[in-house]
Amino acid sequence: MHVTRDFSHYVRAAGEGVQHIDLAVEGVHCAGCMAKIERGLSAIPDVTLARVNLTDRRVALEWKAGTLDPGRFIDRLEELGYKAYPFETESAEVAEVAESRFLLRCLGVAAFATMNVMMLSIPVWSGNVSDMLPEQRDFFHWLSALIALPAAAYAGQPFFRSAWRALSAKTTNMDVPISIGVILALGMSVVETIHHAEHAYFDAAIMLLTFLLVGRFLDQNMRRRTRAVAGNLAALKAETAAKFIGPDEISQVPVAAINPGDMVLLRPGERCAVDGTVIEGRSEIDQSLITGETLYVTAEQGTPVYAGSMNISGTLRVWVSAASEATLLAEITRLLDNALQARSRYMRLADRASRLYAPVVHATALLTILGWVMAGASWHDAIVTGVAVLIITCPCALGLAIPTVQTIASGAMFKSGVLLNSGDAIERLAEADHVIFDKTGTLTLPDLEVMNAADIPADIFELAGRLALSSHHPVAAAVAQAAGAKSPVVGAVEEAGQGVRAIVDGVELRLGRPSFCGAEALVGSVDPEASIVAFSKGSERFVLSVRQGLRPDAKAVIAALKARNVGIEILSGDREAAVKSAASALEIPEWRAGVTPADKIARIEQLKQRGVKVLMVGDGMNDAPSLAAAHVSMSPISAAHLSQATADLVFLGRPLAPVVAAIDASRKALHLMRQNLWLAIGYNVLAVPVAISGVVTPLIAAAAMSGSSILVMLNSLRARNTSREIV
Repeated sequence: MHVTRDFSHYVRAAGEGVQHIDLAVEGVHCAGCMAKIERGLSAIPDVTLARVNLTDRRVALEWKAGTLDPGRFIDRLEELGYKAYPFETESAEVAEVAESRFLLRCLGVAAFATMNVMMLSIPVWSGNVSDMLPEQRDFFHWLSALIALPAAAYAGQPFFRSAWRALSAKTTNMDVPISIGVILALGMSVVETIHHAEHAYFDAAIMLLTFLLVGRFLDQNMRRRTRAVAGNLAALKAETAAKFIGPDEISQVPVAAINPGDMVLLRPGERCAVDGTVIEGRSEIDQSLITGETLYVTAEQGTPVYAGSMNISGTLRVWVSAASEATLLAEITRLLDNALQARSRYMRLADRASRLYAPVVHATALLTILGWVMAGASWHDAIVTGVAVLIITCPCALGLAIPTVQTIASGAMFKSGVLLNSGDAIERLAEADHVIFDKTGTLTLPDLEVMNAADIPADIFELAGRLALSSHHPVAAAVAQAAGAKSPVVGAVEEAGQGVRAIVDGVELRLGRPSFCGAEALVGSVDPEASIVAFSKGSERFVLSVRQGLRPDAKAVIAALKARNVGIEILSGDREAAVKSAASALEIPEWRAGVTPADKIARIEQLKQRGVKVLMVGDGMNDAPSLAAAHVSMSPISAAHLSQATADLVFLGRPLAPVVAAIDASRKALHLMRQNLWLAIGYNVLAVPVAISGVVTPLIAAAAMSGSSILVMLNSLRARNTSREIV
């Protein structure tokens, strides 16, 4: 019977002519597994992307549309020794919980057996140098075997299964030498016991499994905690929304059925399913994910709302600007996925080393056995030494050295409001010693503010705001929002390039250019660096100063960067007066105004030639070339889409503090990566010769190898604490 597989439900478009699918893969535990899977899948013709996410054991695949059946990927993974199936968040989490419980059971069995076998081994060790009878020693050895053999058979399943899949696919992974070492140690111990020998190695085998299971259980739980960040984001997504299908009629529909331009109703206690703008109603909303503000925000006419925001009190009518995968929340989720899937230079180095390790370990152990036999040792002693070499040289520490730091650092940076968009962003950001800031939308807030609102009479300002509602100009929108206007002036007429006018109670109102409102004489009384909008009511004239304010913590952030010996300058295409004012307020002596994208790139190249590592922080479409040219780059989440795609890192919210937090986190992470590599390499440089010399027993080898892996993981956990006070 021919069975067909239809995975079309899981396939989605990933751009023009490209399709995408996510597969959950069982048995991925190390960097070597990641490299093998990516190489094996990339070799399939027409595959354009094969990237493994070790955190949630998922592989993302993209290929030319219409050229491949997704079932072929599952078949290829099976050939490589891995079971795979379409990835679904809920089922993947259920599988992870089940695996976590299984690892915990294995660890419990191994730990219980280790305690009992060690308790039986101590009398044997002491008895071998005293007066223990051979019969008593054999009795203790057989008791140890009775405990260790079934315990190892159960507790070793995670390693034995993985090794068997690899060998069945005619490849190797890091679990192969582990399994061989454990089986050899147990097998030799049984043989030794049968022949009434003084030494057996049940304690070494079961202790090795215990330490390895501790490391694997901690590693899996650490990854689950990091992945929980993405899971929390997924939980913020509403699956349905109340869509208006008539003036006063709504229908609860899936988010996929909502398009830009639709109207939705957001009721108290509901999460917003779309990005949009409030057109009617008033409420308090929690949108801390986007703004970074933990306090509730007042939402009223003109207030932007984002998917994932929680509506607290009133009912809102929202005009939809983006829905489904086009929302800002979806973009944040994609960026977080990129961070967890990304590959750094150090991780690629560890990948290559891990791939070489398995054959090198086996060859070293075999040569050790042959060398000792040729030197006159018995086969028994030679094999014991070979087992010790096999165990002590297992590359677990090296395989954990970089991924653990990157995973923990990515989670820590997200908590600080920073998302990675590039695999080696951490290393490059850690090297940055000079920051170039764009001004507009980067050092300043993206939204316009009325700076002199307090100087305008409240009734006049309210009237100006109502008139501003009839204009499409962004400056008018800022006036309307600042005034809290809710209803536009009836009969208003907008004159292109001039402003908007209306008649109210026989009096003409005008809002727009000073010349349009007859207020040229008042222009000099307000901030000359701001955009000026005038308002007239009959013979009364007023001018409003509208500009982008500095980010609330910009001055503190600049001071913090200086304290870290980071050079700072501003390159902006804005007017000289505006840039000079911002530079003066922030005490940045080096700045240039009116620069073009080409000028920014030329300045970056000039600094590169002097050996300076530039961090470019910008948000506009015109910043994309300079973001790409810099050593490393960062954009706010409010940046143009092209800038986000170009930037190596993206930060959330209104504060600028994430820039400093990201630099601190990356520097610490890079330091820990290097430390871990030296720990792993240094351990092997010292341990391998000692093991080959025959000084180390399998028990000591098991403790040493496991200890090195746990040491690397504990050192990696230091990446969680990266925050330094912004001074």
